[in-house]
Amino acid sequence: MDYITINEKDNVAVDIATGHKVSLCRIEKGDDIIKYGYPIGVATENIEKGESVHSHNMKTKLGDILSYEYSPRFTLPEKEEPFMINAFVRKNGDIGIRNDIFIIPTVGCVNNIAKQLSEKTDAVAFSHPYGCSQLGGDMKITQLILRGLIMHPNAGGVLVLGLGCENNNINEMKKILGTFDEKRIKFLSVQDVEDEIQQGVKLINEIKEEIKEDKRESVPASKLKIGLKCGGSDGFSGITANPVCGKIADKITSMGGIAVLTEVPEMFGAETVLFERCVNEDIFRKAVKLINDFKQYFKNHGQPVSENPSPGNKEGGITTLEEKSLGCIQKGGKAPVTDVLDYGDIAETPGLNLLNGPGNDIVSTTNLSACGCHLILFTTGRGTPLGSAVPTIKIASNDAVAKKKSHWIDFSAFGDDKSKKAEDLLELIKRVADGEQTKNEVCKNREIAIFKDGVTL
Repeated sequence: MDYITINEKDNVAVDIATGHKVSLCRIEKGDDIIKYGYPIGVATENIEKGESVHSHNMKTKLGDILSYEYSPRFTLPEKEEPFMINAFVRKNGDIGIRNDIFIIPTVGCVNNIAKQLSEKTDAVAFSHPYGCSQLGGDMKITQLILRGLIMHPNAGGVLVLGLGCENNNINEMKKILGTFDEKRIKFLSVQDVEDEIQQGVKLINEIKEEIKEDKRESVPASKLKIGLKCGGSDGFSGITANPVCGKIADKITSMGGIAVLTEVPEMFGAETVLFERCVNEDIFRKAVKLINDFKQYFKNHGQPVSENPSPGNKEGGITTLEEKSLGCIQKGGKAPVTDVLDYGDIAETPGLNLLNGPGNDIVSTTNLSACGCHLILFTTGRGTPLGSAVPTIKIASNDAVAKKKSHWIDFSAFGDDKSKKAEDLLELIKRVADGEQTKNEVCKNREIAIFKDGVTL
């Protein structure tokens, strides 16, 4: 059999044929299982050299909320001259790599009206079930995520579609938006008009007229904000696709751009690697709070913080959350952590940003879109058709899923030469930034979902 050893400290390797772990030496019961150079769990029985290492003979070491000390270990990257892309420059100086028209409901009650308007106009409707019967911070999260989509620079224009009697009515939504371009962002409260479809089409046509002269122009890639996400991982995700994305994150941030890493539960067990890269103690404290607050969220609901990986992850060779997390954070490369964002925050600080949010695929891609990411690099070992509000480049960790689901997958990262794969992926990113459609756009797979953690009336 052929194996991949990731780090010289490891006592397990990855079987190239299956993605599952095998022991490189005898491991005593109670000893750490080491992968990526870090513990990913503990042996629950003696394991002989060459034996399979998985759920039957190892378990997680994750437990309670922890305390940490700031011990920085990072190197500031050498600055690189950014390459140029062709994008739409907005009045506020932001850039968009698309000039879509969005339909954003303020409340789930008007989802079907949004769908009908989309079918008649080709505007992109993003349905969700919220916007009413929510209280406090739960409603605020909905409003902030919707704000991020309404104000997203990839949208040439937006129709904000309300019902009229909801908590998150149009007047309340306007308060959250602040200053906006009234020629490109239109509002329709459907209880106020006799024929909502006719009026909706009229407003969308007004937006189309406003944006029809928009042209792409050459801008530096330092303007790019790239989201990093994985879903349906396998044993190769942390070896192929995620490290290749990490090289992209390093490249973009070295040029002055922004890379955003989310899925906080999939940082558990690997958080110290990120903490060591925090550029100062203030960012370190925010990062610690990010991790411990999410652990407390699990505990508040009576759930263990180690409740992961999914059945698909385990079938693909991932045993513990520590193993999954150490593979997941490879997407962040080696870039210093320059900011920590909460739900609804907009990414503005060049460098690697950590974004609050769960690992759920639709929620986290929505989260990345709402924080201003122009596109998302989405790695997968199992395959998924999912697409977000922004172009979602699907990157396979193995050739088998890339070939089987070629109508879902944009790029295969499988192979020994990660540098070459990163160069090829960067070329694809340039083309997508210039307007080439991703598979999710071609298939019209574009969804949103909003994090929910509150009382429903």
